[in-house]
Amino acid sequence: MTRLETWATPGVPDVVIQDENGLFHFVELKHTGGTAIELSPHQVTWMDNHKSGSAWILVRRSTSKDGDSIRVYHASKAVDARMTGIKCPEDLFEEPPFDWDRIMGLICPL
Repeated sequence: MTRLETWATPGVPDVVIQDENGLFHFVELKHTGGTAIELSPHQVTWMDNHKSGSAWILVRRSTSKDGDSIRVYHASKAVDARMTGIKCPEDLFEEPPFDWDRIMGLICPL
């Protein structure tokens, strides 16, 4: 995994992963305390342009009422995730303790 910090190309996801087969996977990391998933227009465009590949949005939601959860959305849901927030049907939902093998298995299937 490599954390990307780029200002040269707006919208490029935060993390790129190269799996053991040499395939690349991209993950946009988000955190929310409410129901909105704040994706910029550049991020939505990047995800929409790469929706045929392995590109994902991983959202950690933390609230005092509900505690923590993780939701993972495929890039093909970027527009809906921006418009409807966590009401958008996720591809994976996890509550603590988080099953990181399951999360990574979705993002980087072997």
